[in-house]
Amino acid sequence: MNAWEQLCNNKILISAVTGWFTAQVLKTIIHLIISRHFSAERLIGSGGMPSSHSSTVCALAAATCIEYGLNSYEFAIATTFAIVVMYDAMGVRRETGKQAIILNEMINLFTDMGNSLKTPKEKLKEFVGHTPLQVLMGAILGILIAMLIYM
Repeated sequence: MNAWEQLCNNKILISAVTGWFTAQVLKTIIHLIISRHFSAERLIGSGGMPSSHSSTVCALAAATCIEYGLNSYEFAIATTFAIVVMYDAMGVRRETGKQAIILNEMINLFTDMGNSLKTPKEKLKEFVGHTPLQVLMGAILGILIAMLIYM
């Protein structure tokens, strides 16, 4: 079996990639419905509902569990990785997004006041982290995807 066939038969990898892809498409559709504006950046960007980070790592962990079992070291590694990624998405990355919102507002205020401060050519990215609900929905999505792939 060649390398391409091996990759295509790797259900764990397929689960993780499908989890990411599905979450990105869903987040783009949800953003379109809420904002009534299509943003191609949502297809690859971070932040938003559902969390593609959570969907990816939970699909990875769930598929690993199905493949190797709850008491395997593979599942332990995948689950620990998932916990770290989801914690980071809700913590540091979410705080970074909050700070970006405030900094963008400050830049707008200074610009409106006629200040000649140098301003960034583009706004700082505000969609960076995730709320706990976005992480939860991504996690559920990822687990469901892994279960569907293994049916």
